[in-house]
Amino acid sequence: MNKFAAAGVFALLATTGVHAQPDEAPQYRDPLDSLEINREATEYQFERSSLRALKVHDPIEGFNRRVYRFNARFDEYVYLPVVRGYVWATPRFVRTGVSNVFSNLGDVSNLANSIVQRQVHKSMRTTSRLLLNTTLGVLGIFDVAKAMGLPQESEDFGQTLGSYGVPPGPYLIIPFLGPSSLRDGTGRVGDWVIQDEAGFLNNREHMNEHKWTYGLQAVNLRYRTPFRYGALDSPFEYDQVRYLYTKLRELQISQ
Repeated sequence: MNKFAAAGVFALLATTGVHAQPDEAPQYRDPLDSLEINREATEYQFERSSLRALKVHDPIEGFNRRVYRFNARFDEYVYLPVVRGYVWATPRFVRTGVSNVFSNLGDVSNLANSIVQRQVHKSMRTTSRLLLNTTLGVLGIFDVAKAMGLPQESEDFGQTLGSYGVPPGPYLIIPFLGPSSLRDGTGRVGDWVIQDEAGFLNNREHMNEHKWTYGLQAVNLRYRTPFRYGALDSPFEYDQVRYLYTKLRELQISQ
């Protein structure tokens, strides 16, 4: 999974009204509607043009904003308290080891996508990471490859589809996961299938036998993501996050 979309995922999550009552229906409106434009003067013209630039293809915006609000509440009342408990109960070296193990497993799909995208040098570096971290790093507990100058290079199936010209499609907020698109959401499924079929170190078999490891993986994902809802401190955060996510994905695909 791409770390932005995982960290791109929470890393750009933001919304307004996070502290609204749970039974309150999320409200939204086009931020341009709230601007009183004086077409005979320059007043608000900069704000109007700036907001126009944030426009992204979002035909189900009402649904997306409601899911966005749900994700914010879930993060505040469930996800973050669990992460704080995880930090309290485990020493840092344990948390680092857990993160390294899941990163090592993630390099399987990174490698597969690099190969399909014909990125030869990146494929070779990711192969080296897998070999070094799985052997010298004791099944990935230690990220020795990074210490040797080989940082992780994320490539997900959404990027692969984009590199072959598949358009992103409509913007989409996925419950619990955050910003995505029709293409990238499909890509998540593709990455899951890649890891499932690869069966690297029999990880899927072990995780299916020990269901709690899926929970640990989810907690680790949120632990590694420093973003907090409301961090942008703007009444247009939904629009800004939508724009930032879309542009970052374009940049990742073009590399």
